[in-house]
Amino acid sequence: MDLLLVPYSSDSSLKLIQWPPFLLASKIPIALDMAVQFRSKDADLWRRICADEYMKCAVIECYESFKHVLNALVVGETEKRIIGIIIKDVEGNILKNTFLANYRMGPLPDLCKKFVELVEMLKDGNPSKKDRVVLLLQDMLEVVTRDMMVNEIRELAELGHSSKDSGRQLFVNILFPPPNTAQWEEQIRRLYMLLTVKESAIDVPTNLEARRRIAFFTNSLFMNMPRAPRVRKMLSFSVMTPYYSEETVYSKSDLEMENEDGVSIIYYLQKIYPDEWNNFRERLNCNEREVWENEENILQIRHWASLRGQTLSRTVRGMMYYRRALKLQAFLDMARETEILEGYKTVSEPSEEDRKSQRSLYAQLEAVADMKFTYVATCQNYGNQKRSGDRRATDILNLMVNNPSLRVAYIDEVEEREGGTNKKVYYSVLVKAVDNLDQEIYRIKLPGSAKMGEGKPENQNHAIIFSRGEALQTIDMNQDNYLEEALKMRNLLEEFNEDHGVRSPTILGVREHIFTGSVSSLAWFMSNQETSFVTLGQRVLARPLKVRFHYGHPDVFDRIFHITRGGISKASKGINLSEDIFAGFNSTLRRGNITHHEYIQVGKGRDVGLNQISLFEAKVACGNGEQTLSRDIYRLGHRFDFFRMLSCYYTTTGFYVSSMLVVLIVYTYLYGKLYLSLSGMETAIVKFARSKGDNALKAVMASQSLVQLGLLMSLPMIMEIGLERGFRTAISDLIIMQLQLASVFFTFSLGTKLHYFGRTILHGGAKYRATGRGFVVRHEKFAENYRMYSRSHFTKALELLILLIAYQVYGAAAPDSTIFFLVTFSMWFLVGSWLFAPFLFNPSGFEWQKIVDDFEDWTKWISNHGGIGVPAVKSWESWWDEEQEHLEHTGLSGRFWEIVLSLRFFFYQYGIVYHLNVANGDKSFMIYGLSWLVIVAVMIISKIVSMGRKKFSADFQLMFRLLKLFLFIGFIVILVVLFTFLNLRTGDIFASLLAFLPTGWALLQIAQACRPIVKGLGMWGSVKALARGYEYIMGLVLFTPVAVLAWFPFVSEFQTRLLFNQAFSRGLQIQRILAGGKKHK
Repeated sequence: MDLLLVPYSSDSSLKLIQWPPFLLASKIPIALDMAVQFRSKDADLWRRICADEYMKCAVIECYESFKHVLNALVVGETEKRIIGIIIKDVEGNILKNTFLANYRMGPLPDLCKKFVELVEMLKDGNPSKKDRVVLLLQDMLEVVTRDMMVNEIRELAELGHSSKDSGRQLFVNILFPPPNTAQWEEQIRRLYMLLTVKESAIDVPTNLEARRRIAFFTNSLFMNMPRAPRVRKMLSFSVMTPYYSEETVYSKSDLEMENEDGVSIIYYLQKIYPDEWNNFRERLNCNEREVWENEENILQIRHWASLRGQTLSRTVRGMMYYRRALKLQAFLDMARETEILEGYKTVSEPSEEDRKSQRSLYAQLEAVADMKFTYVATCQNYGNQKRSGDRRATDILNLMVNNPSLRVAYIDEVEEREGGTNKKVYYSVLVKAVDNLDQEIYRIKLPGSAKMGEGKPENQNHAIIFSRGEALQTIDMNQDNYLEEALKMRNLLEEFNEDHGVRSPTILGVREHIFTGSVSSLAWFMSNQETSFVTLGQRVLARPLKVRFHYGHPDVFDRIFHITRGGISKASKGINLSEDIFAGFNSTLRRGNITHHEYIQVGKGRDVGLNQISLFEAKVACGNGEQTLSRDIYRLGHRFDFFRMLSCYYTTTGFYVSSMLVVLIVYTYLYGKLYLSLSGMETAIVKFARSKGDNALKAVMASQSLVQLGLLMSLPMIMEIGLERGFRTAISDLIIMQLQLASVFFTFSLGTKLHYFGRTILHGGAKYRATGRGFVVRHEKFAENYRMYSRSHFTKALELLILLIAYQVYGAAAPDSTIFFLVTFSMWFLVGSWLFAPFLFNPSGFEWQKIVDDFEDWTKWISNHGGIGVPAVKSWESWWDEEQEHLEHTGLSGRFWEIVLSLRFFFYQYGIVYHLNVANGDKSFMIYGLSWLVIVAVMIISKIVSMGRKKFSADFQLMFRLLKLFLFIGFIVILVVLFTFLNLRTGDIFASLLAFLPTGWALLQIAQACRPIVKGLGMWGSVKALARGYEYIMGLVLFTPVAVLAWFPFVSEFQTRLLFNQAFSRGLQIQRILAGGKKHK
């Protein structure tokens, strides 16, 4: 870290730039070697040194620092005269270009070695080493006067003789250690690094995140940005962070708690950030065992881990950089020249007198920073957490104590007696830390509960009255900030005063950096996708399309504009699930102007596990479904011009409508092809096409199939990576992403968007879905994946699978033709992605022992009966009831369309039964009627078995077994008769499954839509039994291929490499993390 720092204080004697030490690394050793080996003139040597600007600066700075050190140490008059004579002679020879002629360069490395030892002792400052310092100074004098000087200086000889005659040694009286000030410590530390560090500047810093931050900051300085005013004249602003009950600071038990794989948070962080963990232990000056031995170290570990998770403490630390940056910039504005030369540290670490004085520079800087910056954390449950003794309340109080300018707003629920009865009263309260306790600043009575609408916007709305200034930045709980970016906040706020067209800006869009994409491939995919949207995407939306809205944090609002025009959040339940974008709608409708700026960024955490990502995308899809039904979109559509209206459509709800249409077209295409195949029309159409020539159609189908591979979905990411890191890197990243099955992931995400967007449009009922913000490198159980994706992906994929199989069997196109492959490949790919992506992207998803445990867990879950209080994770029945909640709250139209959409499943039976050999080519309606008779018979038999199990299985086992025996014999007899007399074939049995399974599913869906009627008829138990049977079948279809692959050990190893290629490329021990952390204890 020290290698990156420029000096806090400036040395007025130096007439040069003091570069960061990493740029000057190894320059002094190189210059020494050059001087020792040089055999030409002084001017030529100096010219070679000056050819490297950094080497020139290093040589001059070391020489001046050498004189400064001697001046600080030596106090004797004789010694000072000796040093003055030598320095005068050296500088005189340099001016005359006779230095190499009058001084030998061979002993120069010895002199440097002794000087390095001297600087090291000054760095330690140990008074017991004074004698050694005296000897070093005497040795250095000997080297200069006897070894290096060609001609003896008479005056030096006289002073040496006089000291010998008096019997006094030179340099006995020295000031060691010198007065220890911050400026002295910094100069000695810097001098020591200049003399000793030999690392290449390419390798500094070694931390990848530090490199990224420095690269972005330096590049951003070349972008167009407004000129920053003085801090006193800048716009004041507030930052607001909504918080509910997320982690504030990890406790010791949180860090040490192991998941089912034996991995704790601290173990995970140690393996993922090994260099940062080593640096942390170095700062604590202790080894691996000692680090847990005292409470102070444990507190430091808690904070270290919390600053690498998505916690409130990380967000507060990042946002408080604004205040630190303003104080530093105000110091440069307000400090006198002498104070600037002393350095900022002397002001930031004031004496008690300066702290008490209202006129000291320290007090002025504090006042200016407080006037220009306010930070409010809206912890709405803080009052309840205090009363219940929740650890989070203590952590929030500690954050206020450690950050005195932090304010916490919360909703206080108080029981007050009014009119003889107790009544709950609500207050909006703002507190700060005073003497390690929270102290109220404001208490405002509310007309009622503030939790009637959506939680997060209500949390923001109650606290906005506590914000101050002309601007307001909204920051989410999973965000971070950086000091170097905080330095540019003055420039950003000046955008409100810049010319951005007809109207002044009302929302300033800010770029985000996704900091969670460094380990797994899923996190990398999401990071790239989000980065392309928050950079290139929003940049284009703002200009030229002029349809950028507010997509969440960290945009900066014109506070006065918005608090007088409806606020920054809409909180109506359901319709405002995606509350952020409605602030953008509101601003645009009220003639605001929204811009986007790339020269400043904040950090953003994203979900890193497939289930977390799916929950987030489900929330966004539901939010877009509600937006489609909102009046805001209606008004925008009516008031925009044609081109802006289309831009608005395709960048908001239109994206989800288009995604839904893509999948619906696949369904329509396959059902249409199946109809043509089963009706016999496809044969005639294919013959006609071949007779006329269909090469043009084949070319079209070939070109569109490339688009269906999902490559175009990656185009924005590739363009953004190409612009920022070069197109060679972009192409290599694209290839690696495809090898890591990025197309599978994005195709799977398409299914998530389709399901939740369509359900919201059809039934409404959008709700907030908590995704969790933990560290996810753990195995998800099969039952959990089944619950998560059964209705959104698995059932739809199995329907497409049956369609493709039916088309493969009954289609007229040649299965081995190119056109057939091109038409169906993308659909098979869609089916495979929707069925098996959760297992492909599940860590240890093909490890045999985990597969066995998962199957036992799933069978136990699906067999358990539900009931009041039984959660969905414990019982299939409870989960099945939860999956039908949307039908309970939907209207008649929703139930009607649910029934209509379910009718498509009857088509299989209607078409396939006429192709059975047992039908003998009969096309009469009687065949279809007989097929329904078979279905009814199967259902009656299933009901008889179910009733028999309930009545006889416990007390009359013999009767129940006889019943099953008779049914089995009857089934065999019927099959024999059909095979013998009615020409039934084995293929007919499989065809019947293709026909009757969808029919049963259709009856099940219709029964669920008509649940009140079915319950009234007393048939709900049969429906539940039928549903359980289908769940068993779907589970086995999914589980069997996974179990077969798990037999081969190399599959698990390949999957680990596939999922964690990013970790392998950084040399991380991901196998040990997946194997469990118990081995390290």
